[in-house]
Amino acid sequence: MTQKLPAWIEIGAFILALIAGLINVVGLLGFQHQSVSHLTGTVSLFSLKIVQGEWLAVQHFMGVMLSFFMGAMLSGLIIQNATLKLGRRYSVALFIESLLLIFALIMLQGNYSAGDFWASAACGLQNAMISTYSGAVIRTTHVTGTVTDLGALIGQYLRGHSIDKRKIGLYLILLGGFIAGGLIGAYGFLHYSYYVLLMPILATQTLAVLYAWYWYQQQKT
Repeated sequence: MTQKLPAWIEIGAFILALIAGLINVVGLLGFQHQSVSHLTGTVSLFSLKIVQGEWLAVQHFMGVMLSFFMGAMLSGLIIQNATLKLGRRYSVALFIESLLLIFALIMLQGNYSAGDFWASAACGLQNAMISTYSGAVIRTTHVTGTVTDLGALIGQYLRGHSIDKRKIGLYLILLGGFIAGGLIGAYGFLHYSYYVLLMPILATQTLAVLYAWYWYQQQKT
């Protein structure tokens, strides 16, 4: 049950969703106008461009999908478990995510479309870091599943079933974080272009340090 969730789970989920929302808006506003935090639209566009015979676009969308997959695979290699468990190497994963975003920033500033690949890999890594905790599905780079689960829970409540209210709170936090990230990303991109990616870079590095410190303190008790 999510009643067992420590408060830092919700704080971390909000920040990670905010990071993903920011990155995705930057991808959408960039010169490729490419969603990078999830693949649903990308797969549809990939299919469309095959039919239209636009092979350069096909290659780009394939690169984004493969990058997301490689990021998720890298997360599996580092963390080795989709269920959140204190002591796993989340700090390492977060620091690597920040490096991937640095590469994305450098490439995008140079007008190289491969910057989308690095950003997509960062999101794939982040999304695979935490899948479930205490029965709650936690996805931080897209909101389709979050809105689906939220709607289902509310529907169950309207039918008179008892529901886990804290789980609803967690899903609202994820949704709010992604929206907030989108707002920050849109404003930042319009004023600072791709340099707005410095925010998620610093945020992931800060989270990596804070989590390492938290884990160290827990080891001492």
